[in-house]
Amino acid sequence: MEVKALPLGPIGTNCYIIHNEGNALIIDPGGNPEKVMALMEDLILTPKAILLTHAHFDHIGAVQELREKYQIDVYLHSEEKNWLQDASLNGSLGLMGQEITTYEAENELQEGDTEMYGFTFEIRHTPGHSPGSVSFVFHDQSIVISGDVLFKQGIGRTDLTGGDINVLENSIRNKLYNLSDGYTVFPGHGPETTIGFEKQQNPFFPDH
Repeated sequence: MEVKALPLGPIGTNCYIIHNEGNALIIDPGGNPEKVMALMEDLILTPKAILLTHAHFDHIGAVQELREKYQIDVYLHSEEKNWLQDASLNGSLGLMGQEITTYEAENELQEGDTEMYGFTFEIRHTPGHSPGSVSFVFHDQSIVISGDVLFKQGIGRTDLTGGDINVLENSIRNKLYNLSDGYTVFPGHGPETTIGFEKQQNPFFPDH
């Protein structure tokens, strides 16, 4: 299994293409669908699904084009079921001054172990940045796709709809910091990091 990062959309949100033996999962396509399509063609990949860590505008900008191009389903936590269709909930209206919407996800992400199109991973509900935020943990590869929950020496903002700093701290300490230190963290923005580094160096929630 390989991970390819593509910074997309108006603020460079990290879209991750997880691929193995020609099949691919698209995580958080924040914009620029043509870049995702070009990568699929270059690497000869067949997209199987779009997974969203959460439904803020900067993570969903290319969802509509990609789901129509490849005729694939979207997966999102039920706490944000209505956000894809509501520009006030997903933040595009207030923060961008324009509506970024698409129709609702076909499938709900459920916490726990899952197998999807040949990929095996764990879904962890990690709210705080938003109520439906999830992290995708690929234990065999010791990696976690953390969305906007945990960044390199940073955390997700909590001043948007459904944000809560105490809930976010609980998610980080009890859902992410309990992973082994060697797990690589691929965040929604910025460079990758590791669980061990963040436990020691993150100024918001260090865990010595």
